[in-house]
Amino acid sequence: MTTTTKQTQKSPIPALLTAIIDAWRLPDLRFRILFTLFILVVFRFFAHVPVPGVDREALAAAFEANPLLGFLDLFSGGALRNLSIAALGVYPYITASIILQILTPIVPSLKAISQEGEMGRKTINRYTHYLTLPLAFLQGYGQLNLFAGGFLSQSGAAITGIGFGDNFLNTFAILCAMATGTLLLVWMGDLVTEKGIGNGISLIIFAGIVTTLPSIAGQLILLRDQIFQVIMLLSMFLLIIYLIVVFAEAQRRIQVQYGRSVFRGGQMYRQSGATHIPLRVNAAGMIPLIFAFSILILPSTIASYFVNPSSSSFLSNFALSIQNALGPTSTFYWFAVFLLVVLFTFFYTLVVHNQQNLSENLQKNGGFIPGIRPGAPTKDYLMKVVLRITWGGALFLGMIAIMPWIAQLITNLQNATSIIQSTSLLIMVGVALDTMRQLEAQLLMRNYEGFVR
Repeated sequence: MTTTTKQTQKSPIPALLTAIIDAWRLPDLRFRILFTLFILVVFRFFAHVPVPGVDREALAAAFEANPLLGFLDLFSGGALRNLSIAALGVYPYITASIILQILTPIVPSLKAISQEGEMGRKTINRYTHYLTLPLAFLQGYGQLNLFAGGFLSQSGAAITGIGFGDNFLNTFAILCAMATGTLLLVWMGDLVTEKGIGNGISLIIFAGIVTTLPSIAGQLILLRDQIFQVIMLLSMFLLIIYLIVVFAEAQRRIQVQYGRSVFRGGQMYRQSGATHIPLRVNAAGMIPLIFAFSILILPSTIASYFVNPSSSSFLSNFALSIQNALGPTSTFYWFAVFLLVVLFTFFYTLVVHNQQNLSENLQKNGGFIPGIRPGAPTKDYLMKVVLRITWGGALFLGMIAIMPWIAQLITNLQNATSIIQSTSLLIMVGVALDTMRQLEAQLLMRNYEGFVR
């Protein structure tokens, strides 16, 4: 023990680097890491293959004129900015997953399937894949229409020849290519989950976000004459990362006692033990942010169809006022974002909590919370604890969602909202922590020290 301690103290190599070296030395872990990197490289290749008929200048102008397109681009892994065959990204799959999560506690048949353990989870996952395909066609057609006429810029439409009249064949071919790209990304994500390291779907989104970091660095370099504002932005950047890590790891541990009778050798024995239930403060993750931004994007998207710069009609002016009210430059927009994120955090957390049936599972396994009776009192107690700690998670997510607006107010920089993308940081940090945990688990199985002490 003394020798080991001395070697650890004298080692000049940081723990993280040591863990990476240990992982690389193991053939199976090295294969998993290389396989994951290979899949991400293939994904980036597909992200740069555009669909036919794209005007790249008009497409770039559309992104500059409409900041909300950046949110849609987030879940495509940067592929929407190129309007590639992978422009939809894994967003249809995420939408399908959210729909099934909401329907599971409502539909009795789905609820019964979800309670069947591993087989039930696989069945729900298969239903999610089935639902992804029609959603990919619907969302693909919506995106094509937006770029064909909804998000017109001074450069004109980003893509032409869209419609189910004379352009049916062209439109259908592009939709098939985009839907196939989505299914291909989901398949590659499943391969990473099975044969690589980390959650494949999350890593695909992560890879797309990472590719935007050079452009953000370029924007900061252009602001070098405003060094004080840049330092403030970087400070807020680091603060957001720190808070995300803290709240991602924060949890309330509920002590649980187990006691059951075992008949052995003609006699009855009483076995007991103690453990805890970890209730996360931020159990909803990034799902409330997706809900909130999706709802706010919809009215602005619909209004964009009725905006006509050359007309002063009531309909055009009304549509323009909706766009302005629900745009990133509006105070009302950020207030609505904060409110919706808080509401959806409670909604999603309660849905997930009800699906888990913690009180029922505790009672079936002979577990109980000290001082709380099993059954309904345990259920009520857990609900009170969940509601109490969810306030912290909800307010945290709400502040994370509006942090770009706060950064813009503090620094007085118009492009602060595009530099500090707190939603992207939340995803990046969450995926990085999850991947590190999985790699650490693989190392600990082989008696190596992990990343986290």
